[in-house]
Amino acid sequence: MIPRPRALEHLVRYRDTEHLVKVIAGVRRCGKSTLLDMFRDELLADGVAPESLFTANFERFELASIDSAAKLHEFVTSHPFPDGKRYILLDEVQLVPGWERVVNSLRLDPLNDLYITGSNVRLLGSELATILSGRYVRIDTFPLSFDEYLTACPADGQTNRRQRFAEYLRTGGLPGLFGLPDDDQMRREYLDGVLSTILVKDIAQTHAIRDIDALEKIIRYLAANIGSPMSARSIANYLTSSGRRISAETVDNYLRLLEDAFLFYRARRLDLKSKELMRTNEKFYLTDLGFRSILFGMGSSDVGHALENVVYFELRRRGYNVSVGRHNSLEVDFVATKPESGTHYYQVTQSMADPATADRELAALRAVQDHFPRTILSLDEIATRDYEGIAHTDVIDFLLEE
Repeated sequence: MIPRPRALEHLVRYRDTEHLVKVIAGVRRCGKSTLLDMFRDELLADGVAPESLFTANFERFELASIDSAAKLHEFVTSHPFPDGKRYILLDEVQLVPGWERVVNSLRLDPLNDLYITGSNVRLLGSELATILSGRYVRIDTFPLSFDEYLTACPADGQTNRRQRFAEYLRTGGLPGLFGLPDDDQMRREYLDGVLSTILVKDIAQTHAIRDIDALEKIIRYLAANIGSPMSARSIANYLTSSGRRISAETVDNYLRLLEDAFLFYRARRLDLKSKELMRTNEKFYLTDLGFRSILFGMGSSDVGHALENVVYFELRRRGYNVSVGRHNSLEVDFVATKPESGTHYYQVTQSMADPATADRELAALRAVQDHFPRTILSLDEIATRDYEGIAHTDVIDFLLEE
């Protein structure tokens, strides 16, 4: 089991908030079930009696007979709980029809502390929001961070952290990769299987999508253009010019389905003058770079956009709201905000060695007029660490900092 202390700490903070259902959400195979297992072990280590814990994974075949709300309710409530607090952990519970009503009913008992997982935001979003009326909290879970990836890698005494980072950009951070032999073909087959399951099971079957070809073309377009401003109309225009006629409305619908399955995350643009979010030319980030390698080959070498993708998800893991800053014609890659720590501006680039690149990256941050910190992240062996108040940090140091 790969240690994931930050994700576990986030979940533990919500322990004993009985009035809230804790919804652990994320893409398939990102480690939601393992996180739930870690939480269970944390409870047991803290002295919770095993009888006070109820855990069930509804992907298991032996639970396939629990196929209605009534059966689910009986399954949970017939457990011989002792007196006192009960911790109920339901993994992939959305596979049971009518599960929302059961979860809501269980929540009404103040002795029950509920935790559920799922791989589709519509199943764990709209229905839940309707029934629970704001009485739940969604805890986003992502594939392994680079720090967690390094922890999971075998120590061979030969591979340094920059080499490991190059591997991470290529293979991504799905925890299941570490259960495989050191074989690129097996990794490709595993990643291809996960991506196909997301496409077919979480999107096409769930939402009765017939035009899978169009959906696949949109996925490839988004993955090829990570970090590039785009809109449903610009994507539709591109596909139409490539011989695949499709409306902007259909593209917009497919984009939402890709977000619902946690395959892509959308970053809105923020006008740095008015501080208002803009509705055009948003950016999309792929939840795991291993999927990009499957789409375009394991030798795919677009390091700059891959770096931007990694930093986006690292900021999300750290609890930031992340948007893209816009100041006239200048763009700040990430505006990261947290109520307790304010705002931090980030530019991400492969290297600052070229003077023209350095001038471009610095110009956007210099245009920011407030007092919040500004940082450039790159892969340089850094000589200059400060440009008149703008910090310059090795992106690997940033990813591994406490």
